[in-house]
Amino acid sequence: MTSTARRRWSRELEIEIDGIAFGTDGPVLVHGYDPPAGGMWVDSVIPGKLGALDRHTGETLWLSPCEVGYGRGFAAGFGSSGEAIVLGPSEQGHRMVRMERESGKLLGVEAIGEFDEALVFEDLCLCASARSVFAITTPLMSEAWTYRPTKERIHHMARCGDRVLVGYSDPEKGCHGVMALDALTGEPAASLVPCRLPGIHGFAGSGEEAVILTADLQAALPPELVGSFMIALGELEENGEVVADTLSLLGLAAGASEDEAGSWFEILSTAPGAAVGDVSITANSGKLYVVQGAMLEARDILTGRALGDWAIPGLDEQVAWQVSSGAGLLAEERRVSVFELPA
Repeated sequence: MTSTARRRWSRELEIEIDGIAFGTDGPVLVHGYDPPAGGMWVDSVIPGKLGALDRHTGETLWLSPCEVGYGRGFAAGFGSSGEAIVLGPSEQGHRMVRMERESGKLLGVEAIGEFDEALVFEDLCLCASARSVFAITTPLMSEAWTYRPTKERIHHMARCGDRVLVGYSDPEKGCHGVMALDALTGEPAASLVPCRLPGIHGFAGSGEEAVILTADLQAALPPELVGSFMIALGELEENGEVVADTLSLLGLAAGASEDEAGSWFEILSTAPGAAVGDVSITANSGKLYVVQGAMLEARDILTGRALGDWAIPGLDEQVAWQVSSGAGLLAEERRVSVFELPA
């Protein structure tokens, strides 16, 4: 029976929230902005603010103007010394900012390339736009490498150990696939899923494993999974009518060789036009978390085995959502909450 997750704390803020971050220890980072009167703003970037909340109580530790504002692309996290790292747009172009996490003191700012999605790690910050992926060294705030595909468009990415997994599409063939880049050099390392999928709706990675949220898996599965997939799909037939998977999970071994990464699958829906927009995935500490509306399910990322599920009040209204060390951080428009997820 599904239970409601225990809320550790919840805080209402005076800013509009557009980003969050927290790690295994230390404060919760919240990025936001003061919305302009009437909702109109001439420039492409609204000035931002960054705050830190106590992870145990939600008490505001500090709130400071931030060089990164509200606009195209955002990411936040922590460096190897615990400093706050923020990437995003500013009035002078996209920037990477380092701030002291205990006080909010500015430690450094560097100009970076534009991006749509970014991930922050202690050694590297990974940034992606439709036509490139580039890495910035977190300690030095300098570009390490850039990967530009010849024709493919980039839609998703995840970090799995010494590989960066990239979800891409081929505009000429109209298909989607997954490739791996070397995290240190940006060089292509392997094709993990051939470009045969109709779409990739979500992407998550933890450790050496990753999961994609997709559909119509059969064409992209390694041979050893095709038989069990067809059996599972057949068991979902009603009145002898042939069905297709319209929403599925596919587990990937990030270190696999060419087109052999698939390790497990789970068919989530065979309903025509499954509501993909209501489903998303994230991963942390060897667990996969599947969000569907206000419901959250935890699975073992290595095997796909179900571990538990909860109702999370406000999850269906999320602005941002993260999981770290058995706790879920939820940001709504002006509220931040932490929930306990003992899976």
